[in-house]
Amino acid sequence: MSYDPPRPAGRLLLTPEDREAPARTRRLRRLGLGERPDPALDAFADRLADVTGAPYAMVNFIDEESQFFAGLHTPDGGRAARGGKPEPGRRLPRDYGYCPHVVVRRKALVLEDVRDYPRFACNPLVDEYGIRSYLGAPLIDSTGMVLGTVCVADLAPRPWGKGGLETIKAAAADLVVRLERPVDDGLP
Repeated sequence: MSYDPPRPAGRLLLTPEDREAPARTRRLRRLGLGERPDPALDAFADRLADVTGAPYAMVNFIDEESQFFAGLHTPDGGRAARGGKPEPGRRLPRDYGYCPHVVVRRKALVLEDVRDYPRFACNPLVDEYGIRSYLGAPLIDSTGMVLGTVCVADLAPRPWGKGGLETIKAAAADLVVRLERPVDDGLP
């Protein structure tokens, strides 16, 4: 009897099934979110980057096909990242990054070093952009729908700790209230 060792299954990261995606897409459209950059959300991402000291900060809305950073803070204002690679754009496939996991889990995700988690270590953001740490929280609106995430990322491992977790959760709770305000209120 011979033993055949298990074959690698390829990438370990599987984007979770998102059964709420069609309803989320409709809700985002009703709220006018997730289709274009928003200067107020860019400013929110800038403040989040300042508070956490992270080089990347995003307000991310996820629909059926992709994820869109309506609010985005990147180092160097969007110029080339480490190694000459371009900064991640505003729209990425659903299988990039960790936000789709936050949306389906409906709770915050802390990855101090993504390489410590086999499920997350082989994500395209690690290989293509050098992302090594992530901190994100879901944007859950008053209807109970997860609209997307507020998140930060770094090119180095980061000990986010309890303080980082509390910060990202508070930022998400604050922003979701602002997102549901009538359009004329704007986002401070």
